[in-house]
Amino acid sequence: MPVTNRRTFLTHTVLGGAAASLAARPHAAHAVPLKTLKLWGPPATPSVTLVNAVASGGLERVAETPTFRSWNGFDALRVGLRSGRMVASLVPATLAARLYNEGTPIRLANIMTEGLLYVISADPAIASIPDLAGRRLAVPLPGEAPEIVFTRLLRHHGIESRDAEISYVATPAAAVERLLAGRVDAAMVLEPAASAAMARGRETGTNVQRVIDLTEAWGDMTGGPALLPIAGLGVTDDIYREKPQAIRPLQLALRESVEEIRAYPSAAAATAHETLGVAQSVLAASIPYARLVAREPTSLRGVIETMFRSVSSPDLNEIGG
Repeated sequence: MPVTNRRTFLTHTVLGGAAASLAARPHAAHAVPLKTLKLWGPPATPSVTLVNAVASGGLERVAETPTFRSWNGFDALRVGLRSGRMVASLVPATLAARLYNEGTPIRLANIMTEGLLYVISADPAIASIPDLAGRRLAVPLPGEAPEIVFTRLLRHHGIESRDAEISYVATPAAAVERLLAGRVDAAMVLEPAASAAMARGRETGTNVQRVIDLTEAWGDMTGGPALLPIAGLGVTDDIYREKPQAIRPLQLALRESVEEIRAYPSAAAATAHETLGVAQSVLAASIPYARLVAREPTSLRGVIETMFRSVSSPDLNEIGG
């Protein structure tokens, strides 16, 4: 679907009024707030929102030259944010809180997913977290938000490290490899790794499925809504304080981008797959399961605070105090 058609869709069905006028006229008479804006994100489904916002022209009212670059690995993300080389990046909410408490001038500008973590397996006997007791599990990203959330859910159901054979691996792709090789019974992954594992399983006759939606499990544990706002756009003071007038049009552009992606997931995947290094079919399949949003954190404050308290020890050490 051409970008112009997607923009027309937004103009007539989603935004309306002044917002639609902005979408139709990105080169407004007023000067844009920024000369350049480089957005960063990992090869994960929420980054499609950022890539699409650049490609569709939605960010042209934010910066004269908007671009997107992919980062690989949380160490690269930390260095980039602390050094000031990255001023706007998709970042786990827990990591953003930790960096902020350590003195990095970063704020969460929005939440970009309300939950994209799953347990995948080919074993039909696994359908809930208690079923993971005594199983071999692959868990990626030790010490980062997905692993912290998953470990908290396991403990809630009485499963400690001694109650399951847990293999900690560096990346979701490595967890998928272990599952497909038969070295583990289940793997905790995020999108698009779950969709990739299912696609590869079909090629080899292995019926890999999303057997546990960890967002639903999180809602059951906390007694709140099935929301797991695990990641959002972190913005440093280079923009947040020095160019605050960029924040509102940035938020609007990302909301428009989400609506475009929901309406035309295949077109969004076609736009983003080369940049993110993910197969187009896999990326398109992952979009409905990534719960993409572009919501201001204040609208989810209670849910975010519940998440922080739930994943942290009493002194909140996991988020820097």
